[in-house]
Parts: sequence; structure tokens; C-alpha cells
Amino acid sequence: MAVRHPAQRGIPSPIILGLGAATALACVVLLATRDNDQGGRLSARGFEATRPATASPPTTFPEGMVWIPGGEFSMGCDDPRGKPFGGKDPMPDARPVHRVHIDGYWIDSTEVTNDQFAAFVAATGYVTVAETPPRAEDFPGAPPENLVAGSIVFSPPDGPVSFDNHYQWWAYIPGANWRHPTGPDSSIEGLGTHPVVQIAHDDAVAYAVWAGKRLPTEAEWEFAARGGLTGAMYPWGDEFQPEGREMANTWQGPFPNPNTAEDGFVFAAPVATFPANGYGLYDMSGNVWEWCADWYRPDTYARDARRPGQPLRNPQGPDTSHDPQEPGQAKRVLRGGSFLCTEQYCSRYIVGTRGKGEVSSGANHIGFRCVRSPD
Repeated sequence: MAVRHPAQRGIPSPIILGLGAATALACVVLLATRDNDQGGRLSARGFEATRPATASPPTTFPEGMVWIPGGEFSMGCDDPRGKPFGGKDPMPDARPVHRVHIDGYWIDSTEVTNDQFAAFVAATGYVTVAETPPRAEDFPGAPPENLVAGSIVFSPPDGPVSFDNHYQWWAYIPGANWRHPTGPDSSIEGLGTHPVVQIAHDDAVAYAVWAGKRLPTEAEWEFAARGGLTGAMYPWGDEFQPEGREMANTWQGPFPNPNTAEDGFVFAAPVATFPANGYGLYDMSGNVWEWCADWYRPDTYARDARRPGQPLRNPQGPDTSHDPQEPGQAKRVLRGGSFLCTEQYCSRYIVGTRGKGEVSSGANHIGFRCVRSPD
């Protein structure tokens, strides 16, 4: 199931967000638990200690980026059901836990902001997918009045609803795009330090190329998000709210309405509002989803773990996409969760969680950050 453009009329469309019927984001979650002794022995749950590389970092740092040393870590998760804030999904595609080695790289300390994306658009004249009217050849037989540019917006119902139909809180809104995140009457004026949203995968790639960067692989993203911890549930540790402190922008209250905003935000927060992780990275949990370079497949980890011997080095993900829920839709990995995540329905703020999105779709909770390899 997906939220589809009104021109579609049942025809597979490139303007579809992968919103599975069982989850608002059609995502699959990874959950990790920490090996507290950090001593390198294999934990009962399969997590072996993270071992950062020891080579000296580069002496010159790109502005706004953090050096990640790379190294070796355990990637994957256990079934999170029954754990505090773990949600109800068993997450079978997140297993088995397997060892991965990655080389060092720089990563943006925050999600790309509206101001940063505006500078890119001003310099290049780039037009995003959401700003581009659908082509008639992609929607044969669709009435011309339905071929309207727009994107997907969280549109909560007035009261409680069952979780078996995500159409109750998602809608395709003509005129929604990065400049107007929730529709033509909305604006990013005064929101320059907020993460840019309504970004399709191609939009994120275009910005990254312009900036001399690229999108992170799923392994790079997770290594950075863990901040040097071994198997922790969150970028900051194993407690969701240590000493009652809000550590990320997520959903509070009954989903999908109302969000009681106990963390101070109904929608996305300015970047770096919440504490950084051990590597100095902000919003690796919650706020907005972040695109990765990898194609999504539910069997990626199972395939990777079949390789015997040394850890898998610098994995780039599978060569093709496959989502059994929507087998005709090409999807890339999304990471980190968003302000809509809640243990009631979508506990994707957990550091190891996985998401997936149709490549030409955006939404008002999807953004990105970039990485750069050393010269």
C-alpha cells in the first residue's frame, strides 16, 4: 500500500512514498542492545565491541562536518518487542547481527537545512521532484487536471483511529514541496535552521554532488549514529529518556493525534536542538528521516552474514531493490526515524532501525545529510 498521486488511478507511479499498510513508513526496524563490558567478547545477543580505527584523523576538516574514524562494529539487531519503547514489530530483516568494517569519512554534523538547500537551488536553479508536474506519459489516461506537482503530507485525523489504514493520516497535497512543506499556504520563512524536507532521493543526490559530497551508505550511517557505543538502543545509550530528559524529537501522546509535543515540537525541530552523540552528531534519532545510498532489500543482512571469515568491508548495499510489500517499487534505505516515531506504531528512533522509501517520493518528515571520503 502507498499514498499515491491523484493522477495515478492504480497505475504504479514514481511519485509514491513506500508507506506499508502495517507501518506508516513501510519500514523495518533494527534494534541493538549494548554489550556493557565493552571488552570485545561476543555478547549474548551477538554484539561484539565496536573497535574504532586508530589512525590519526586528517588535519583539515570540511566546514560543518565531523571526522568518523571508521573501524569495525556489529550491525543488526534483536527482536525489540517487549523492550521499553521497542514497539510491536519483530523486525526479521534486521538479523542476523554481523560484523562490518568501514574506512574513515566525514559526515555532516546535522541534517541539511533549508538555508543550505536554498543556497544550492540559488546556485544551480535546481527544481525538485515535488516541484515538477507529473508527465502525462507516466500516467496514461489521467485527466490533465490531476497532473499537478505536489508531495505527501502528514494530515492527522481529528481523533483516534485504528492503525490498519495509513490513508487516515497521509495525503497527497498539490503544491507541497521543500519551500512549502505542508502545502501551498505553508512557508519556510524563519525556518532556515530547520532540516529541509519534501526531498526525494534524486534531490538529495543532486545536492550532495553540488556540495562535493555523497549520501552515506547504510553501514556508514549506522556506525556514525552509534557514536562509538556497542549495540546501544539509542545514539546516547540504552535509556530513551535518561533522568527524564528528552534526547530526540519524536512523537508524544496517542498516535496519530494529538501530538502533545512534550519535547517542544509538533513537527521538525531546528537542527542541533537536542544533544549530540559521542561523535558530535545531532539528530541521528528522530526529527526527520535521512536518505542513504543503498537500495533496500529485506534480505540484505542475511546475505551479508553468509560471508565467512573477515568482517564485510565497506558494504555498498545490494545491486537491486525489492520490497515484498510493494514489489514493483524501487526503494532506497531511510534511516533515523522522525518526529512521527512512537512506540505505539513506528519506533524508528532506535539507532539501528531501518526504513525504506520510493526513490522519487518525499514527505514532510524526510530529509538527509551527506558524507565525504578523504582525498
